[in-house]
Amino acid sequence: MTLMLGVPAWAVSDVVASLAETDDGDSHSLGDKILNLVINPEPPTLVSFANTSGTSVVTSSKVLEGLLHYDAALQPRPQLATSWTISEDGLSYRFQLREGVRWHDGAPFTADDVVFSINTVKRYHPRGSATFAHVIGVEAEGRHGVVIRLAKPAPYLILAFAGGETPMLPSHLYRDGDLLTHSLNHAPVGTGPFIFKHWERGSHILYERNPHYWGEELPHIDRLVFRIVPDVAARMNAFQSGELDLGPGNPIPLSEIQHLHRYPHLAVTTEGYQDNPVVSMLEFNLDHPILANLKVRQAIAHAIDREVIKRVVHYGYADVSVGPIAATSFPRYRHEGKDPYPHDPERANQLLDEAGHVAKGGKRFSLTLDFNPFDDSFQRTAVYLRSALSRLGIGVELRAQDPASYIRRVYAERDFDFTVSGVSTMFDPTVGLQRIYWSKSFQPGVPFSNANHYRNPRVDELLEAAAVETDDERRAGQFKAFQDIVVRDIPSIALVVLHQTTVYHTRVHGFNDSASGVRHTLANVDLAPSGRQRESGA
Repeated sequence: MTLMLGVPAWAVSDVVASLAETDDGDSHSLGDKILNLVINPEPPTLVSFANTSGTSVVTSSKVLEGLLHYDAALQPRPQLATSWTISEDGLSYRFQLREGVRWHDGAPFTADDVVFSINTVKRYHPRGSATFAHVIGVEAEGRHGVVIRLAKPAPYLILAFAGGETPMLPSHLYRDGDLLTHSLNHAPVGTGPFIFKHWERGSHILYERNPHYWGEELPHIDRLVFRIVPDVAARMNAFQSGELDLGPGNPIPLSEIQHLHRYPHLAVTTEGYQDNPVVSMLEFNLDHPILANLKVRQAIAHAIDREVIKRVVHYGYADVSVGPIAATSFPRYRHEGKDPYPHDPERANQLLDEAGHVAKGGKRFSLTLDFNPFDDSFQRTAVYLRSALSRLGIGVELRAQDPASYIRRVYAERDFDFTVSGVSTMFDPTVGLQRIYWSKSFQPGVPFSNANHYRNPRVDELLEAAAVETDDERRAGQFKAFQDIVVRDIPSIALVVLHQTTVYHTRVHGFNDSASGVRHTLANVDLAPSGRQRESGA
């Protein structure tokens, strides 16, 4: 569809006017540099130490920083830590902290904050118990030194200290009260380039420039407004009219990207997601009496044409993937074997007959297909799968639901047949992918874990070995062997690696200075003079 230019009711100009006076009575000039960034859905919290919601990570990382950040090649760079060393045996990590840094309330940032933060993330973060599984102690060495001690090596750990993943928290403010329900989770205090000012639920979140930021002459932006816009047509109209400056995570339909040339002030990039590659997957409930049969899953795999999913569902903004590790981000772990179940409807029908599901009147059996509501590409994939499986005589009913209901149904109640969802490899397969296939991560109620109820002792052995292997060649072999097994077992079917897009006004620059893109601090973001044009990064 082509959306016509229009002015949404929540026009940003109105927001700026309404916020000319902030809660504390300070007035602001309308000549300030204001960046309007769209997010959807509304974040459940503004702090990401116990929540992996994408929009929570985006909002958290502007206020709460990490020890490190990472360039496009996932190489660590200084943030709140200025230097670091790893012992030869991989059992201790030492960080030297940046001196002179202060929290937004004026208190000094010290090693005690780091000790508190890492222990908190280990306890509460959805990935924390796995990421920091081998950590047996975090100790302060003076006011500006920290050592992390491990029982076993963790070759991925140096990549885990970005602000969105392991935010540094003000221990002097968090020590009182329940951390999960603390008021600071909705009004954060950090060391970052922006200071929280106001959250108007359902409308916007306002941050302002930190005038005492440790980064010299940073940030460049005076006010950062997160616009909460659930309606896709309103988002598209606002980008077209210039009322929105920046939007991560596919903020407009992929079908509309090809038409952006009509608007010379808009551009799109797929950079800034190197630490968060997402693989679209079809995941089976292996406790389902029909889907527990390997031949049925093989038949479903033979019915799928990944090239169609890439071309029709994702408009070319995807890469076909047979293995579950995103090879575009982790080429050394690439699955090198052939697809054991290539698109072959004739073979699919044979397998279903062999499984005892002979067609009667053109029908074999029916299933319900749930799809993750966080990205509309999952629904489009589900529509394609319904069509593909109908040709085999498999009836598929699609079930739409809100995010909370989807998570409860699939991961808590396990009341599903199969589901289309996305799995992020994150910055390392141990952190992002192990939870999907490791038998010990089958914990009903834990979102985005082993929903399949997959159990394979050899897979467990390979994943556990890779988690502590410091020789990268051996580790690559372990991940390849793991993929060889799960590609044939098919507890789930990897489909494509998504190309996530960021849409931006051409006057905006400096938002892709790390592997996290817009999920980084935005300290370096600036607005070029009106009319300046930049090349798209797509």
